[in-house]
Amino acid sequence: MNIIGTVIAMIFVDRLGRKPLALIGSVGMALSLGTAAWAFSFKTGTGDDISLPHAQGITALVAANLFVLFFALSWGVVVWVLLGEMFPGRIRAAALGVAAAAQWIANWVITVTFPSLSDWNLSGAYMIYTFFALLSIPFILKWVPETKGKALEEMG
Repeated sequence: MNIIGTVIAMIFVDRLGRKPLALIGSVGMALSLGTAAWAFSFKTGTGDDISLPHAQGITALVAANLFVLFFALSWGVVVWVLLGEMFPGRIRAAALGVAAAAQWIANWVITVTFPSLSDWNLSGAYMIYTFFALLSIPFILKWVPETKGKALEEMG
């Protein structure tokens, strides 16, 4: 799914633009994460003995794969393209360094907090992620510039 999404992003990042791909990805991620949260609300058991009813298990599996697809075709590629394009030349290197560090720190925070969140409430963890995916939609609409077709000198 990750490879398929990355190829889709590579094909469409210059045709559709960065902002539309980011919006498509955010909507898809929110829907897939929300679906996973719903499916995991049916879990029974604790620890290593967790199970889902068959239909919800299939739904959770499909939702997880759709999340990977939507992430890969949007935020997984578009962020790195935008970071290289959106900063003015005089601060591009420093700004890209700070932005990339923030990206990796956010990834680390998600990685280290997921086990505790899932132990607390697996469905709740996915609802939190759904909330942040939904927040990315107005963020993109208001603050993410479209850089498609612009020269690097036009940025900033």
